[in-house]
Amino acid sequence: MDLRTVLTPETVELHLQGKTKEDIIDEMLEILIKAGKVTDKAAARECVLDRERKMSTGMKHGIAIPHGKTDTVSDLVACIGISDNPVDFDSLDQEPCRIFIMTLSPVNKTGPHLQFLAEVSLLFKSAEKRQQILSTQDKAEVIKILTE
Repeated sequence: MDLRTVLTPETVELHLQGKTKEDIIDEMLEILIKAGKVTDKAAARECVLDRERKMSTGMKHGIAIPHGKTDTVSDLVACIGISDNPVDFDSLDQEPCRIFIMTLSPVNKTGPHLQFLAEVSLLFKSAEKRQQILSTQDKAEVIKILTE
């Protein structure tokens, strides 16, 4: 999978305003709706929140990867949001998050979803990349940092 085909500047938001996990998830879904990637926000929201209830997608190092499977998308879609303020996301390391990567994929296709999560998790083993993402003001640059 090529992240560059999934992520575009219109699916990157540099200034998320949400203060809670639900706020952030709603904002991320709005990005996907505006970009024409998701048609049914309520169904998409339910699948993401359902996944969060099973286990938080707050990872380590201030990163969360809210995701879900839904028939409201025909192919994997994703967006990235960076929050100006750290948000409590029930992370594994108990640290609040500032980098959010949301992905939704069709219920019947697991391959792309797992591949996407694997690629994204590799990217964030680098403290340098995380710092670059938090400090850039350029949406295209975020994608470049992620895909280098």
